[in-house]
Order: sequence, then structure tokens, then C-alpha cells
Amino acid sequence: MSEATDPGIWIRGITIRQPWAACILAGKDVENRPTPWSWRGWLLLHAGQATERAPMRDPLVATAIRGRPLHTRAVIGVARLTDCHQDAAETVLCSAWAQPDAFHLVLSDIQELALPIPWLHGQLGPWRPPQDLVDQVLLQLPHLTPEATS
Repeated sequence: MSEATDPGIWIRGITIRQPWAACILAGKDVENRPTPWSWRGWLLLHAGQATERAPMRDPLVATAIRGRPLHTRAVIGVARLTDCHQDAAETVLCSAWAQPDAFHLVLSDIQELALPIPWLHGQLGPWRPPQDLVDQVLLQLPHLTPEATS
């Protein structure tokens, strides 16, 4: 396997609790994290095991998830991570989804999988997906290639 096709080089995974994972598929363009990330590029969006109920009462979240399934323990889409920053105190946040005092992972090119791929593994930091998982994603998104990273 060449470095260009090694999934550990060009794609990572990120595990996100529900309803936040579904919100990303609906257009949430920022994922909030406690620490900065240096990784840039494609991310597999993995809905973790946990579902937080309290955020579902927020009108922004409720509107985004209306009619959407809240899959758990599955890869549900991909997105491109283009930036990671923290907004300065007392400034307007970069997105309606951004939280103060968090590092904002800026997402673009968000694409939902037609069929979620069950996946029991994951972690909140960036993780390297195995080739068989990447292959399953590529069956649904064949245009997603290492060459599409730039």
C-alpha cells in the first residue's frame, strides 16, 4: 500500500455524540472540542454510543434533527476538516454552532452516507480508520479519494 492510498495518511475518523452528529449532516459547520487539532483533511463522521438528551431542547438543534434518525455506533458521513481555531474572548463567534472557550473544528464538504456503516470502535480524538472501513465508505462515495484531499 502506498502512502498516497494508506487511509491513515489521508483520512481520519471522529466520534461524535448524538444529536451533534446528526446536526453536522444537517449543516452544522463547527464541531467544538476542548483541545486544538493539527489534522486537516477528510474525516469519517462516526456517531458514538451516547446520545445527549438535553441539547435536543435547544431550538437550533431541534430544527436541525427534525425528521432525521439519530444513528449510534455507526459511520454516517464524511466531512473535510479545513481549520481549527478558538475565537478570541468578547468577539462574535464564527458560527451559530460555535461554543465560547472551545476549539472550533471547521467542517466543509459534508456528505451523508445513504446507508450508515455499523462501527463499534471510535474515540473522541482523531483516529485512524482501518482499510476495510474506508473501503465500505468508498462503496457509497467512490469520488472520495486521496487525490480529493487538496
